[in-house]
Amino acid sequence: MEWLQQLINGISLGSIYALIALGYTMVYGIIKLINFAHGDVFMIGAFIGFYAIAGWGLGFFPALLIAMTACAIFGVLIERIAYKRLRNATRIAALITAIGVSLLIEYGVIYIRGAQPEAYPNVLANKSFNVFGAQISSQSLLILSVSIILMLILQFIVHKTKIGKAMRAVSHDMDAARLMGINVNNTISATFAIGSAMAGAAGVIFGVYYTKIEPLMGIIPGLKAFVAAVLGGIGIIPGAMVGGLVLGIVETVVSAFGFSLWRDAAAFIILILILLFRPSGIFGKNAREKV
Repeated sequence: MEWLQQLINGISLGSIYALIALGYTMVYGIIKLINFAHGDVFMIGAFIGFYAIAGWGLGFFPALLIAMTACAIFGVLIERIAYKRLRNATRIAALITAIGVSLLIEYGVIYIRGAQPEAYPNVLANKSFNVFGAQISSQSLLILSVSIILMLILQFIVHKTKIGKAMRAVSHDMDAARLMGINVNNTISATFAIGSAMAGAAGVIFGVYYTKIEPLMGIIPGLKAFVAAVLGGIGIIPGAMVGGLVLGIVETVVSAFGFSLWRDAAAFIILILILLFRPSGIFGKNAREKV
């Protein structure tokens, strides 16, 4: 039953990608911006969780909440300082700014604390359970459970709360939402806050799961999460979740077949294929832009 163990590992990895991908897809759905600094918010979350656990002696869940709160605030600051004035600018200007913010965060962290990696403390007890002959770790199950709960909470916020309705209205038509009395600026900030909180949670989960963290750790997972968002249909929240899970399973299967050196390449091969054969993604619909 080794396939069951690989499946659980793939879903656990995919849930991390899904949490990061949610930030990409939410921001794109609102202001049509690919926020390439989002992977670095994930990195900040991992370090905040590390210092909360190693420095303050907190447990996993308090560290998770602190990282999510700090990253939510950080995401709002990024939006207000870097992106707010560029809402009417060209797409390329916003994209270049996002890349600049990403580099500023990465090398700002290196300047402050150095480039040396850190090892996450062993904060979760890791026991193995025998399920149909497969050894499943309690750590994988807990991480998967936390990720799924966070995704369900996000779905509830988007579909059942006032701010969620405002986010959907702004995503559909920003000018009409403004005319209906919706505070567009606060709604966009809330979108960045929620997406960044999800990335912060992913950072802590990643640190606990893979142990090693460092200032440039957000680059590859951030790019893979972008692939997951495109795979599911960028701008579509359920698509980001499914895309992340599919990507995690594909990477695990590639490694299981002995091609571990190709696991990173697999994500970008998927991106090429999806852009060639279904550019709108799994859940997306082709829409023509009026010019």
